[in-house]
Amino acid sequence: MPASVNIPPIALPFISDRAKSTLGLATQFVDEECIPAHDPFEAQLGQGASRWEKKPAILEQLKVKVKKLGLWNMFLGQHNGAGFSNVEYGLMAEYLGRSHIASEATNNPGPDTGNMELLVKYGTESQKRRWLDPLMKGKIRSAFLMTEPDIASSDARNIRCEIRRDGEEYVLNGSKLWSPGAGDPTCELYIFMGRIGGISSVNQYTQHSVILVPANAPGITVHRMLSVFGYDDAPHGHGHITLHNVRRLGPGRIHHSMRTIGAAETALEWMISHANDERKKTFGRSLSSHGTIREWIAKSRIEIDTARMTVLNAAIRIDQEGAKAALREIAAAKVLVPRTALRVIDRAIQIWGAAGVCQDTPLPGLWDSARTMRIVDGPDEVHLQQLGRREIQRLGKGVQEKLERQKREADRLLSSYEGSLAAATLRGYNKANL
Repeated sequence: MPASVNIPPIALPFISDRAKSTLGLATQFVDEECIPAHDPFEAQLGQGASRWEKKPAILEQLKVKVKKLGLWNMFLGQHNGAGFSNVEYGLMAEYLGRSHIASEATNNPGPDTGNMELLVKYGTESQKRRWLDPLMKGKIRSAFLMTEPDIASSDARNIRCEIRRDGEEYVLNGSKLWSPGAGDPTCELYIFMGRIGGISSVNQYTQHSVILVPANAPGITVHRMLSVFGYDDAPHGHGHITLHNVRRLGPGRIHHSMRTIGAAETALEWMISHANDERKKTFGRSLSSHGTIREWIAKSRIEIDTARMTVLNAAIRIDQEGAKAALREIAAAKVLVPRTALRVIDRAIQIWGAAGVCQDTPLPGLWDSARTMRIVDGPDEVHLQQLGRREIQRLGKGVQEKLERQKREADRLLSSYEGSLAAATLRGYNKANL
């Protein structure tokens, strides 16, 4: 059965035949190549410090196969990459999310995708030659340095790392935490976000900038890699880094959500597989015959499909009107999707019992990744606050005027029945309840 049959009907008008074909190839590649490679990948990764020294050979073998299939750099648009729209790539990203190595095997991993988009849009020609070209070829990887240890980084205005102009150079100072990609042995580029000059109350939204920094620049110290619920994510890693007088010469959005939906689909598959295992019976009945299990599976199906529609709606809006016009839809997706995935994964863990929390299933890793998404892509609370503010601004006075207009019209209609008992009763009810 082709993968295209699973495309939601509401999205079909926006999906080209070429994208349908590529989706089928991506689905087959993940199922038949990436997922079977998980155990060899971990075995080749090794233990201890060696986990950060080189890439597993099987990953490089997968990259060779990917290039022959035409699944390379699928995230970039027509002028710089494979030419797929956001909604088309979103469907592919969902399937890549079923494997923790598929995104890198196809050169579609974070934070590289966002960093490459940044270079495409704002990089100079020399910067593109030095950094973008090798990134797109998969020869190097990059890291993004934003979060800081001593502030509340969910409010980007709090960023304190300094970018100071000194003649023809910029001098960088500060400490960064949770820098994704910093542990990779092929990471050669840091994209550093900092504050330009001193703190000003005039305009807090124009005090920051980003600078491209070679990972081997003098003054950079990588202190350690941080684990996430015990997972170190080697060889990718999340680094704790300080920059001391580092000198430089002067002058992603919903992909995570679709990958997380893929993780939720994987959890549902494991849930159904265990429920249908005839060896696993409780109280003389198969798990799948219990009403609670059936309800969990049904709820999971509904919730995943709802989350998918939310993300595809955001992707379509981005394709048609641009990211700024889709801020409301993007915020909704970023809040809804991880929460949905966590509910589904938690049910799968509960069905599997003790095996669901150990290395015998992928469920602990899926839960870890989904839970992290509620923080690393911006805390839920920030997205909800911004979404609520935008809704108030969007509806605001207009909705109040609409309700008042409707009431005036109701009063006018009632006046035509003046004197009737029904009109008097209804008018009294309206006055008591409005």
